Amino acid sequence: MTTLNILYEDPHILVCVKPHGIATQSKSIRYPDMVSLIRNHLAKSSGSRNPGSAEPYLAVIHRLDQPVAGILVFAKTPAAAKDLNKQLQNQGFGKYYRALVANTPSTKEGTLENYMVKDARTNTSRICSAKENGSKIARLHYDTVPVTDWLFTAPAAFHGTELEIHLDTGRHHQIRVQLASVGCPIVGDTKYNQELSDTTGWQTIRLCAYKLDFKHPITHKAMHFQLTNDPV
Repeated sequence: MTTLNILYEDPHILVCVKPHGIATQSKSIRYPDMVSLIRNHLAKSSGSRNPGSAEPYLAVIHRLDQPVAGILVFAKTPAAAKDLNKQLQNQGFGKYYRALVANTPSTKEGTLENYMVKDARTNTSRICSAKENGSKIARLHYDTVPVTDWLFTAPAAFHGTELEIHLDTGRHHQIRVQLASVGCPIVGDTKYNQELSDTTGWQTIRLCAYKLDFKHPITHKAMHFQLTNDPV
């Protein structure tokens, strides 16, 4: 991918769509990530691509897993970054996802609340007890919605469910782990779907951050972004 899908940009922030398979930020120089793509865009826009030019300021506010698509906001100034991070820490962000899951939850809508811990060695997370070292509370709300035909390409003979998910917390692999824990793993998730654990090769996970709400860090105007009818 060499082009950016920018939904909004001003001198303070940039909102764009991250495709499946692109990292938000990566140490690898072999493949592009969102940070490098946006910095290239900013340098080109400002005409500062000459050797020795200062690298454009860009702050990562929140992230999406590499296999996950969706909306991200980046800060273009330190002041914007400070305000957006404060909103994020105080649950001022409205982060909404859509997911295709195998099976059907026991209730049409509900709240999942667990303690989770991350294993940095394997880059996985799991549900644990509240007393386990490093555990953090993870909470989300879900609601069953009609299966869309524009946001995801469902596998052949798909008999699962589409969920809308609102995150209260932002733990590592949270949605993927919590849905798998109630028997509704996300379609295409080879890491947490046991039926796909032996699958080799790239799989497109059917999880998308399709809606994002926050306040503009400078004007404090309510900002709302939502994917509507374009596939990602």
